[in-house]
Amino acid sequence: MRFLANENFPAPSITRLRAVGHDVSSMLEAAPGITDGAVIAIAVREDRCVLTFDKDYGELIFKEGLEDPPAVVFFRHRGPSPEAAAELLQELLAQSTELLGRFTVVEEGGIRQRMY
Repeated sequence: MRFLANENFPAPSITRLRAVGHDVSSMLEAAPGITDGAVIAIAVREDRCVLTFDKDYGELIFKEGLEDPPAVVFFRHRGPSPEAAAELLQELLAQSTELLGRFTVVEEGGIRQRMY
């Protein structure tokens, strides 16, 4: 699975994911300041799962009807370190959690998912 890290996704988490072999494109590196809608369009075009701490993505997909990216993982909990998001994502992947076609909310107590 290929990932697109929104510009609010911690750089140390991006580095960690890349270090273990994940293909992660960073909006902070590639196109800082673009709109969330533009991020979704890039994710669709490049077939990437969006990684974000921005709750607006749920509204853009479910209420405004923007084209669905392959998946969105919304982290509501930052964790104790900048690498925590990468650790949580790696745990989800190790558990074979299905992400495609879903809006996944990662919270301190677990995850919630909504299909789209």
